[in-house]
Amino acid sequence: MVIITAGMIGVGKTTLTGKIAEHMGTKAFFEPVGDNPVLPLYYKDPQNYGFLLQIYFLNKRFAMIKQALSDDNNVLDRSIYEDALFTRENHAEGNISDTELGVYLNLLDNMMNELKQMPKKAPDLLVYAETDFDTILYRIKKRGRDYEQFDHNKTLREYYYKMWSAYKKWYEDFDVSPKMKIDLQKYDLEKPGNIDIVLGQIDDRLKEIR
Repeated sequence: MVIITAGMIGVGKTTLTGKIAEHMGTKAFFEPVGDNPVLPLYYKDPQNYGFLLQIYFLNKRFAMIKQALSDDNNVLDRSIYEDALFTRENHAEGNISDTELGVYLNLLDNMMNELKQMPKKAPDLLVYAETDFDTILYRIKKRGRDYEQFDHNKTLREYYYKMWSAYKKWYEDFDVSPKMKIDLQKYDLEKPGNIDIVLGQIDDRLKEIR
C-alpha cells in the first residue's frame, strides 16, 4: 500500500503524512524542505533560481517515488505527480524560460516512463489536504520560516494564492490513482480528536478501494 499526500504549502500536509504513517505502521517519506539549499535562494530571487529549484525537487521526488513503489508500504509527503504544477506556475510567472520548461518536461516524461516499468506502477491512494486561503496564510506565518513570510512581499502572497487556486484544478484532473479530499480546516489536526476522524476517513476510503 503506497499513499501519497498532496496540498498547498501550510495546509498541514506534513503533519498528516506523519500521522498516516504512524497509523499504518509504515515509513513516511518527507518533502526535502529543511535541508534544501536552493529553496531560500529561490524565495529571494525566483527568476534566477526557479529552474534549479524545480530540477532539485524533481530529482528528489523521483528517487522517493521509486523507493516507495519498490517497498511494501509507504506514505509520501508530496510526490512527483504534482511537481509539474509548480514548474508550470514558475513558467507562467516568468521564472522559467520556454527552453527550460521544455527540458524539464522531457526529463519528467522520461522519469514517468521509467516508473511504468516497475512492478508497482502507481500509488494506491492520493490524500489531498485543503483549507481556505486565509488559513493557509495563518499557518505559514505561524510556522515562522523566514523565507516564506509575505507581510512585506506582495508578490509572494500573490504566488501563494495562485498556487492555492491551481491546486484545486490539479486535484480535479488527477487520475493516476484513486483519490480523496481531507478538510484540514474543519478537522484541524492540532485539535484533540480530529486526527482520529481523519484517519477514519482514510481507512474507509481504503476499504472502498480494496
